[in-house]
Amino acid sequence: MDQIRQRLAEIDKQLDRESVSYQNQAIITAPLLFCAIGLMAGVVIQSKLQIPAWIWLSLLALSIAVLIIALIKGRRQMYLFAYIALICFSCVGAIRFISFYKPLPNDIRNMVADESILATIRGEIVTEPYTDSNDWQFAQFAYTDPGSSFYLRTTEVLAVDGWIKAGGLLRVRVQEPVMGLKAGDSVQMFCRLDRFTGATNPGEFDLAKYLERKGVFIGASVESRDAIARLQSSNAGSYTKIRGTLRKIATQALLGHPYPVEESDKLMLALVLGYRTDIDKSTYEAFRQTGLLHFICLSGMNFAIVIGFVWWICKTAGLMKPGRAVVCMITALLFLLVVPENPPAFRAAVMCFAFCGSFIFRRKSNPFNSLALAAIVLLLIKPTDLYEADWQLSFAAVFGILLIEEPLVWILREKLPHWLSSAIAVSLSAWLASAGIILYHFYTIQWLTPLWTVLVSPLIGLISFLGYLKLFVAIVLPTLGAVMGVIVNFLSTVLIWIVKFLASLDISEIPTGHTFIEVIVLYYGLILFVFFYRPRYPVFKKAICATSTLALFTILAIPGWKAAHHSDLTITALDVGHGQAVLAQLPGGDNILFDAGSSSRSDIGTRIISPFLRYNAIGKIDAAILSHGDIDHINGLPEAIKDCRTDFVYANKAFLTDKRQTTEFLKNIIEINDINELPNTNGLAVVKAIWPVEGVYEKDVSGNDNSLVSMIEFAGKRILICSDIEKAAQREIVRLYPQLTVDILVAPHHGSTRTLDENFLKKIKPAIVICSCNKNAYINGRVITDANSFYTARGGAVSIRINKAGALETKTFRIKK
Repeated sequence: MDQIRQRLAEIDKQLDRESVSYQNQAIITAPLLFCAIGLMAGVVIQSKLQIPAWIWLSLLALSIAVLIIALIKGRRQMYLFAYIALICFSCVGAIRFISFYKPLPNDIRNMVADESILATIRGEIVTEPYTDSNDWQFAQFAYTDPGSSFYLRTTEVLAVDGWIKAGGLLRVRVQEPVMGLKAGDSVQMFCRLDRFTGATNPGEFDLAKYLERKGVFIGASVESRDAIARLQSSNAGSYTKIRGTLRKIATQALLGHPYPVEESDKLMLALVLGYRTDIDKSTYEAFRQTGLLHFICLSGMNFAIVIGFVWWICKTAGLMKPGRAVVCMITALLFLLVVPENPPAFRAAVMCFAFCGSFIFRRKSNPFNSLALAAIVLLLIKPTDLYEADWQLSFAAVFGILLIEEPLVWILREKLPHWLSSAIAVSLSAWLASAGIILYHFYTIQWLTPLWTVLVSPLIGLISFLGYLKLFVAIVLPTLGAVMGVIVNFLSTVLIWIVKFLASLDISEIPTGHTFIEVIVLYYGLILFVFFYRPRYPVFKKAICATSTLALFTILAIPGWKAAHHSDLTITALDVGHGQAVLAQLPGGDNILFDAGSSSRSDIGTRIISPFLRYNAIGKIDAAILSHGDIDHINGLPEAIKDCRTDFVYANKAFLTDKRQTTEFLKNIIEINDINELPNTNGLAVVKAIWPVEGVYEKDVSGNDNSLVSMIEFAGKRILICSDIEKAAQREIVRLYPQLTVDILVAPHHGSTRTLDENFLKKIKPAIVICSCNKNAYINGRVITDANSFYTARGGAVSIRINKAGALETKTFRIKK
């Protein structure tokens, strides 16, 4: 007990030092931290301010001159050197950022303007073609085979005068599987080149921005595999060929067969080799909900297991430390060739090389220095990685463990056994360091992640260790490897069951909605203040901590509270292409989803509707109302109601008696109630169906004309959601409701002029018309061209808010009108 008290006293003395002492310690033990911070600062400043390169070059030259003068005059102050290094690396980071985005004269992006063009191009496939998994419910009703995608390094483009040299990366999208093609192949293809468009809905993943940060600005769309001709197979000595061969060998040794088949195979491939694209959607979602997704993204733990095992073998064989270090570095390099190219793997590899290098050069390694070196190397290769969530999470988690794990251990050790306090401290420190990043990117607090991590870590560590051991054993002793495979598969199955069970408890996540960067800065400032600031009067610190914590929780709770306690009405037509998904947020907190489908985009429930709900801290859909059975109105519903708790689904009798395969399929997996059973809302807003009237669905009318037409009334305003009704139904509505006028109209049949009755708009006189249409219909003028019209194809998601006084506020996600 006396030793513990003595150690705690020493920690208190260290924490009582002034901030300059921390700075001094960092300069002496981890000087590369200043270089890494400077590099990151330069990237951020340049990305925000777009400063000309000559200014950075001038500042760099000036900083170097100051350094030279200081050396000549014999001034060797460590602070001067540290901050000059910080400034120099800021300049380097900014210049590297500029050069990353600056295209070469023959870059393919210089040949494509805002309009798409047809082209014949040649290039080399740089990634293994990936075929869509199509694991959403309605994928089975798609009329085409699953598509494929890969990245292509352009070499030539066919021009009027013949082939000309070209460069740059392309993301190629083929409308069917590309059997026979592999990384390293040289191909020629006829395609359509186009620039990527950004996200069009709040919360939606921005593919254009993601690819831009990877240096990919142009997409190539290929109609069929026949439009791609292989010119030359992979070169025997190419980098991609080596990677592909090593991966096949490793996969075969790990699984016993070349491709994962069972769910346990797919998880084992992710845990051991980091390939998670094959994981079943339900398993992936369970890991995400519980905050355990970092385990299936290869990281430092995997490298530690592999290198630790190799180190032990070398030690047993009698090798000295420098020899062991060389063998481990070679092993790490081979391992890096097998696993996916991602920031966590590269970060772990660089830290491994730094650790091993310390034995070769007989220098003491510092983990902060190694982490800073990894950041410098990765950002010099690709500076835009700084903005990627996986890069941020990888470095933040490790930095958090290095920074606050030890203080947490000493706090917990008084009440818990040593092994348990260490496990909790590591898990909690990693979570505290990464929680703000998860909050910013994914709009949620996974507050039970430290607990779940401690529970499953031993099992995951055992699976990983046995998996790597099987890799070595299966190559030499296949039979023993097969026996080990049975054990590892069983353990993987158990892990899947445990994680899915934890996810089914539905207590791991607290939705917070979109969080501003200022809140994230406040959070990390509070963490640093708690652990590293020791004032003369502890009461002062407690007061600041209590006030900051209360303010932080209040800010994070506001979006969720507003989503459940607002007094206005907001209707949002999401951009789903040709389809419809309209969410009405009623006063008092009720949420009603009108349709959820698209024929232009796949899996809109997962990719568009659920992210929108999380972005707005909406945790519940009170009712989903289906207008009719067309697939472009229903195929996103299963995923939407699975991701967000939904009380009831309603439809009219025409839908309930519809015998089409798609509607029968939906009715088999979802309980659907008659719209006549729709309960009255809280009285602040009225939702009712005005079409079809009783008996119409029995008549010989089209399925579109049997579509449900819903009306919402609030604060003297009317919203009419017309679904796919055509001319006959429009005439009947005007006849049945001669005095009907509306303020907001969700246009019938996606705003199509072909099925619009010329008198319909004149009679109901909408002040605002919303057309949920695709890009082609909008560009070709096949939709309503009223001056008061909004188009999801142009402005993205369209939101209209009506306050309790009846005033309207309209906005679109991409442009304002």
